[in-house]
Amino acid sequence: MPQQVRAVVAKAKGEPVSIETIEIPDPGPGEAVVKIQACGVCHTDLHYREGAINDEFPFLLGHEASGIVESLGEGVTNVEVGDFVILNWRAVCGDCRSCNRGNPHLCFNTHNATQKMTLDGQELSPALGIGAFAEKTLVHSGQCTKVNPAAKPEVAGLIGCGVMAGLGAAMNTGEVGHGDSVAVFGCGGVGDAAIAGAHLAGASTIIAVDLDDKKLEWAKEFGATHTINAAGTDVVKAIQDLTDGNGVDVAIEAVGLPQTYEQAFYARDLAGTVVLVGVPNPEMKIELPLIDVFGRGGSLKSSWYGDCLPSRDFPMLIDLYLQGRLDLERFVSETITLEDVEEAFHKMEAGEVLRSVVVL
Repeated sequence: MPQQVRAVVAKAKGEPVSIETIEIPDPGPGEAVVKIQACGVCHTDLHYREGAINDEFPFLLGHEASGIVESLGEGVTNVEVGDFVILNWRAVCGDCRSCNRGNPHLCFNTHNATQKMTLDGQELSPALGIGAFAEKTLVHSGQCTKVNPAAKPEVAGLIGCGVMAGLGAAMNTGEVGHGDSVAVFGCGGVGDAAIAGAHLAGASTIIAVDLDDKKLEWAKEFGATHTINAAGTDVVKAIQDLTDGNGVDVAIEAVGLPQTYEQAFYARDLAGTVVLVGVPNPEMKIELPLIDVFGRGGSLKSSWYGDCLPSRDFPMLIDLYLQGRLDLERFVSETITLEDVEEAFHKMEAGEVLRSVVVL
């Protein structure tokens, strides 16, 4: 029968979130109810609250989560009740044009639960199809990725969004290799994960760029070999000076601004790669001389969710964490309760934390 649980809801654009009692239906065919153990506070949740994604209020916030599968609908075979899972927001369909080409990580028709969770009878819009600032949530079973239960929930959940996006931008999209030089623009959670990914991939030079000295210090902890405070600095020249005048092999833009993208474009070496993983707003535009796009060669890429395949990448990253090769705990600035989410948004905006994580 349907369950009532506590959850964080954004009822209107720009208004503080509130704790509400919502109703979760029993899972239907292909669906799962997951008991949430931990969920990171991500900028995307704030974007939903601010109406920057769409205006389909009220939103059930939270998406960077881990938990235990509590119940399953008909036809589910990929997970079982009791499995420890990380939730993902790109459950591949297996039958779209991209999947049929052998590129499921670029699936064009990802799945969400068919049924809706409700608040006083009104349908809720779950953030990224998940809605995990809640004691329990309803998702498509394909959004559940089973991983080793030895991992701590508060760090495992981070792989579900920010950590995967950043690591994947470096390792999957950017294809950073041994001995490469890399610059990362923006040293928040995603940018620092990109730095960690470049370090794991064997990059010899990893340059962190930001406006905040505190964030640049954090970047060093994840593997940055050099830092540049972009305030009052010619960033492109500074990066060239650190790379024998050439620029980097891979430039990763983790901010989502035209200015930083242009810096990344010119800070790479000839035939180098630019990876955009920062999310711009719909009004932003960029203008580049077409001759420079042609003449500099290389690749200009966008990274969708770190171009990950959750069933492949999530367990692998958890294994690296358990082996001590990926320090996921360094991303967690604090653990909080559902009641603290609004305050966590303010801390995130002020740059006081890398990740606040709700623990239930």
